[in-house]
Amino acid sequence: EHPKNGGLVAVLPGDGSAGGPILLLAHLDVVEARRADWSRDPFTLVEEGGYFYARGVADTKALGAVWVDILARLRAEGHTPRRTLKLALTCGEESGDFNGAQWLVANRPDLIQADFVLNEGGGGETDGQGRLIVQSLQVGEKTYQDYALTTVNVGGHSSIPIRDNAIYQLAEALLKVRDHGFPIEMTDTTRTYLARSGAVMGGELGAAMQALSANPADAAAEARVTQDRGLNSLLRTTCVGTMVEGGHANNALPQRAAAVVNCRIFPGHDVQEIRDALAQVVDDPGVQITLIEPIALTAAPPPLDPAVIGPIEAVTAHYFPSVPVIPAMSTGATDAVHFAPAGIPVYGVTGLWFDPDGNGQHGLNERVEVASVYVGRDYLTDLVRAFAF
Repeated sequence: EHPKNGGLVAVLPGDGSAGGPILLLAHLDVVEARRADWSRDPFTLVEEGGYFYARGVADTKALGAVWVDILARLRAEGHTPRRTLKLALTCGEESGDFNGAQWLVANRPDLIQADFVLNEGGGGETDGQGRLIVQSLQVGEKTYQDYALTTVNVGGHSSIPIRDNAIYQLAEALLKVRDHGFPIEMTDTTRTYLARSGAVMGGELGAAMQALSANPADAAAEARVTQDRGLNSLLRTTCVGTMVEGGHANNALPQRAAAVVNCRIFPGHDVQEIRDALAQVVDDPGVQITLIEPIALTAAPPPLDPAVIGPIEAVTAHYFPSVPVIPAMSTGATDAVHFAPAGIPVYGVTGLWFDPDGNGQHGLNERVEVASVYVGRDYLTDLVRAFAF
């Protein structure tokens, strides 16, 4: 057993005088891309108009290249760091059923054991006009878990229909899932995010974000904030139907129907707890609800540790004066999910910046600003120095 698509681990030994190791993490695999859909060959790096274009250039090959560059330059300088620096470039984060980070945690913990990990997930956000407005720091993420909802029936001839229909039964269950709202919750990270982002945003929504941060019981502020799809997802567990199948013939009553419900679970709740909550929402013993492999492990979000946050804020102030550092929890998932259950906190900080449209990550014409890569390299170099030298 080994990562089928390869990976790379490198270690620059330190003397340990400043603490335990730091792991620098990025994934090398990418989302699929069709040449016919892109303006350029997605698998050939192109520099054009101040941007690098290619599949994976933003997610996360640029970060991987920066990590390699940093370790190579630090090694060439010949100085012993005060903490051991580790690098892991892995496969399987975006595609495939074999994840390199997961394999390392399970099989070679000696290679990745660290006080903390610096990973993707954070970075600068522009206003779309080239002005950097915030530097986000990912501190935790929701848990990803898929559930199967299944109904079965004896079926029969479609010319003699009955109300007891597997597809109708499943549809009614899915509508109940759609209409259910899990309660809003907060971690230290999301509370800080609302307060700092609200101050930057201003206006009615910004004021509501700050009010909700100060008082989570403020119903009016909650109503305004959760009108925003992204903020709503940030503050609660969400479950949504994503795939449906059913029936076996056009002229037969269905004997089986099934759906996938994808949940993004707020920190502090395990996957079985959410399965039980879905069962209560559906309230139909005829709808079987099961967990779909892989089954996610539950882990507490990383702390807002001053020993980690402080250097990030200091380096950010040097490179991006007046740009606030805003801790944020991701509603998506990264390879951090494999390290957190092992007790290794993961922080997303890239030094690169991105436009409001996400720079085509997972979409068409993925790109990253050339200046972002080179400034980000210098930013992350100084950040690693602050931690380890």
